[in-house]
Amino acid sequence: MKSVSLFKGIQRSQVQRMLVLVLLLVLVVMGAVPGYWTGNWPWAQLPSVTNLKEIRKLRTTGLEISGWHTIEQEIRKIGGHQWSYQKIEGEYAKPIRVLLLPQSDSKSQPQVEWEAIKGFYKWQTDSQTRIRLAVNPSGSATEVEALFFRAYPRQIFRISPEQWQTLSRKQQQHVTEQQQTLAILQWYAWPGGGHPAPSRWFWADQFAQLRRNRVPWVAVCLQIPIEPLGDIEASRSLAESLAKMVQTSLMTGPLTKASREAS
Repeated sequence: MKSVSLFKGIQRSQVQRMLVLVLLLVLVVMGAVPGYWTGNWPWAQLPSVTNLKEIRKLRTTGLEISGWHTIEQEIRKIGGHQWSYQKIEGEYAKPIRVLLLPQSDSKSQPQVEWEAIKGFYKWQTDSQTRIRLAVNPSGSATEVEALFFRAYPRQIFRISPEQWQTLSRKQQQHVTEQQQTLAILQWYAWPGGGHPAPSRWFWADQFAQLRRNRVPWVAVCLQIPIEPLGDIEASRSLAESLAKMVQTSLMTGPLTKASREAS
């Protein structure tokens, strides 16, 4: 008799569990069906990126960098995206190029920007390493990691003076830039740090979304001309110094405004 009653108790418990599961399933379906028909899934509604208008302005204005003077700034299309192309002069013998790709909307994410730049300039690359920086715009250290490497042309173009004269100024500039050897430093900058890997931004943004916030980003590529096939280590100190200035300018400018509005 005890075994029979125990068996019935187990059956009753299983039935109750099934009823609970069915009830939960009904509640999920009732909540999901309206979202299915309207396309408004609750989990698909991302929090907006605040101050996105100011962040996008970087594309047309470039970035003010302490101690450096902008001699040229324009929008360039690279890999289907509109980049800010900026030439700056300062403590270095040659102009340095600063490329910025600001986040375009709340759904845009870092993806293949580095490969797009490499293909646009037709680079060969080597001597790749990582640089770690500590930036202190507000007194507390912010960790930034950037990719540092040498880039040089895959092949040398031979252009006669007559052919050169037929090129527009922009075409002449592009050909000249493609023939240079460069020390490159690139990373994704955001309010709390920076890293060359898109996945690092992704997880920072995911954690921010748990608080109904977002992490805005800007892709940065610094191009420092060096001697043909020269050693990039001679440019490391300059690259580190300039990267700190760029990150600080971003964090005390549009990125910090977005961070404050989201907090």
